[in-house]
Amino acid sequence: MLRHLGADPDPVIRAAGLDLAMLTDPNAIIPLGAFCELIIRSGACTGCPHFGLLLGQRVSLPSLGLIGSIMLRSETVGDALRSLIRHVEMHCIGATTALTAKEGTVIWNCVVYEPGIDCADQIADAAAAAGTNVLRALCGADWCPTEVLLPRSVPADEVIYRQLFGAPVRFNREVAALVFPTSQLDLPIPGADPLLLQTLQERLAEQSRRATPDFASRLRHLVRTELMQGHCSAERIAGLLCMHRRTLARRLNAEGTTFSVVADQGRFEIARQLIDHTDIPFSQIAAALGFSEASAFTRAFRRWSGDSPSAWRAGHRR
Repeated sequence: MLRHLGADPDPVIRAAGLDLAMLTDPNAIIPLGAFCELIIRSGACTGCPHFGLLLGQRVSLPSLGLIGSIMLRSETVGDALRSLIRHVEMHCIGATTALTAKEGTVIWNCVVYEPGIDCADQIADAAAAAGTNVLRALCGADWCPTEVLLPRSVPADEVIYRQLFGAPVRFNREVAALVFPTSQLDLPIPGADPLLLQTLQERLAEQSRRATPDFASRLRHLVRTELMQGHCSAERIAGLLCMHRRTLARRLNAEGTTFSVVADQGRFEIARQLIDHTDIPFSQIAAALGFSEASAFTRAFRRWSGDSPSAWRAGHRR
């Protein structure tokens, strides 16, 4: 992508603390923080404010390796997407994705849970573009979402977004998401092959056992996902981790923390990303995080950061 935009990739990659060899190794896992630094530097040196969007546009099912092969051999589009979601941490630690269906509409979203990430808007762009490519590979090249949601302020050039997605793009949203009819989950995939699928799934299961994320990453992942769905509690998170609430409390106590602290860290990260990258009113952010009123959110944010939301937005706006 850097070469395509007329830049020399080697100094940019090295300045981000990475080695060019990592980007040619299909099995390499790049830390999300380093990946963000790379995207920020790439956008700066090319003068392209939507570098993440263009990067995501280049993602294809073959680039997803074994998971991509499984998706192409799955029976339906829904089966394929659920396979990707179930094993997304094999490709990305620090961001996650989920699929929800309600009243005939599917929302396929992506959220960043790694703390301190400074390019959540670029990751959202890349995820939405990559997801569109994935669905076009499964449903046909002319597939388009009903609408696209992005957690970023309105860009100077909206046209490139509309052209890429072929659908209305809603900026200043809480999460990145593709919206489309539920009926499309039942569409058959032309290359479905049950026998080959079983073989590929067995290989993936073995790889998954070797790539299990650590407890802290898994916990942040679950807390981030549940917070945005409005039902994050110690009992629920413990159940998702297949342990009793008291076991979770002991595990966290051994690491010098508590569930309430971890949940507040998750709330702060969500709030920080939305304040940094969007123009969403603070009252709306407060509601999304489950606060009964904006003043309660303001007090909590000041406790987390030392600043009010308005002061933070003025000092950290990107």
